[in-house]
Amino acid sequence: MTSPIKLPVVTTTTAAPGGEPVPALKPPVDPASLVHRQLLGGDFWRKIPAYRDIDEATFLDHKWQAKHTITRPDKLLEAVQELVSPEFIADVRDGFHRSPMSLRVSPYLLSLIDWSNPVADPLRRQFIPMGSRLLPDHPKLDLDSLHEQADAPVPGLTHRYPDKALFLALDTCPVYCRFCTRSYAVGIDTDQVEKVHLRPTQDRWERAFAYVASRPELEDIVISGGDAYNLRAEHIEAIGNRLLDMPNIRRMRFATKGPAVMPQKILTDDAWFSALVGVVERGRKLHKEVVLHTHFNHPSELTEITQRAMNRLFSAGVFVRNQSVLQRGVNDTPEAMRLLIKRMSYLNVHAYYVYVHDLVKGVEDLRTTVDTAIELEKQVRGLTAGFNTPTFVVDAPGGGGKRDCHSFEHYNRETGISVYRSPNVNADAHYLYFDPIHLLPEAGQKRWADPAEHDVMVREAIAAARDRRR
Repeated sequence: MTSPIKLPVVTTTTAAPGGEPVPALKPPVDPASLVHRQLLGGDFWRKIPAYRDIDEATFLDHKWQAKHTITRPDKLLEAVQELVSPEFIADVRDGFHRSPMSLRVSPYLLSLIDWSNPVADPLRRQFIPMGSRLLPDHPKLDLDSLHEQADAPVPGLTHRYPDKALFLALDTCPVYCRFCTRSYAVGIDTDQVEKVHLRPTQDRWERAFAYVASRPELEDIVISGGDAYNLRAEHIEAIGNRLLDMPNIRRMRFATKGPAVMPQKILTDDAWFSALVGVVERGRKLHKEVVLHTHFNHPSELTEITQRAMNRLFSAGVFVRNQSVLQRGVNDTPEAMRLLIKRMSYLNVHAYYVYVHDLVKGVEDLRTTVDTAIELEKQVRGLTAGFNTPTFVVDAPGGGGKRDCHSFEHYNRETGISVYRSPNVNADAHYLYFDPIHLLPEAGQKRWADPAEHDVMVREAIAAARDRRR
């Protein structure tokens, strides 16, 4: 009988058993490379004048966060007026007047902004517009740039991919992002946009469920809005169980920005948390996947409070994926994107997608180029495990769906036009994305300054894409 193989015992000595030094394949670890583990903690919210006297138990209460969420510009500015100049206040008032999105900012989010330099702060840029920073919209912008309504067989249900549908259960969120693709529907009407409202009514939901049940090819449902955070516990159970009962449905995802802007709900709203976990557990028993999709854009959005919330989800068996939006001045540098990815993976949040910013009204200052996305993907690939590395995608305007950013048929960096095909959506169509004009070279900016050139550039791009196929 052969003796079992014995592995050598690993010791803590720095020398090999024979006395030879253990070769150092890599240099000593620079502590700065582990900064992703350094999470903001303590009572950081007390720096905001309005929250100086708020204790931890109160700040962690989701009801307190919701009750004190700021929905009017004057209230926001009142909360931070000791920290900013009158000029900043006037700039923000102008920004909201010109914004397509209404205001909704949680105390938690407000506390994460660096008010010593709010102009440059990446969180301020995402949620609080400044009139002086706004740029003209791209001339090819469409309010519903992804044509979600055109692909909606019933209100609030988009069926674009063969086996997947997007269910917009409601039209409100815990906060409102400036860059929201659904600014055509989410939130209240603004000075700039009269919304298409998708209220959570039983009749509208029943029409959506009937359609899903009638399409045997549908297997995957995204439950979004608006935001699943704003669904009541009984709504989470009703939607989740209704879909689980359908034989054709194999996967569903509850989509929410909530963990990035109000992680307190996961910690203290036990009814909502239990409802989500109950649907996840029932799905697992039925051999169906139910997960949570969230939306962190910048490493500053992940704190010790986030860690507690993610740990609670992880302990309950809830898998969390993340979808970021690539934004100029927020996460468009290798340093910011690397730190975001590493910090999320440290908290068991799996990076899934990074979207090249959609053409959204009123936020041209946040968009960047396809070229930037391609370079960032090169920079982050190999940083960590592949399942924690996001795919950088263009959600093709006109309804083409998500395409790998580097999979274009043609990309003219002078005009900023990239052309994509989406064979599983429409094999014959070409879908065009447009880089921001102010980031183009001078020759490209000059052509876009002439309206007569706009369609010429589009025709040139499509012709070049067709030539490539030949």
